[in-house]
Amino acid sequence: MARTAPTVLLQDLDDFTGKALQVCDADAVYAVTYCGKPISIRTYQNIEISYPGPKYAKSTYTQSGHAFNLAEKLNKQFNTMDFAVVIMKPGRVISEK
Repeated sequence: MARTAPTVLLQDLDDFTGKALQVCDADAVYAVTYCGKPISIRTYQNIEISYPGPKYAKSTYTQSGHAFNLAEKLNKQFNTMDFAVVIMKPGRVISEK
């Protein structure tokens, strides 16, 4: 079943490169958690060498399927059932100070 086309809220088209940046509507954000706490995931190419350093993978998504797939993969990889998906609806706005 095909995913429905998102509602485009804003669009900026770069006339030189032809690239478009679109801001699309999302119902919610889905986050993968471990024991009920938010997580971040990082990978190392070689743990003994500090260059180029760790890379951080996504753990939040606007599509629930991606979050469920990651939680299932992590549960299988670490032989646990502690990874789960939580839904975050629009809420309080904060500012960086």
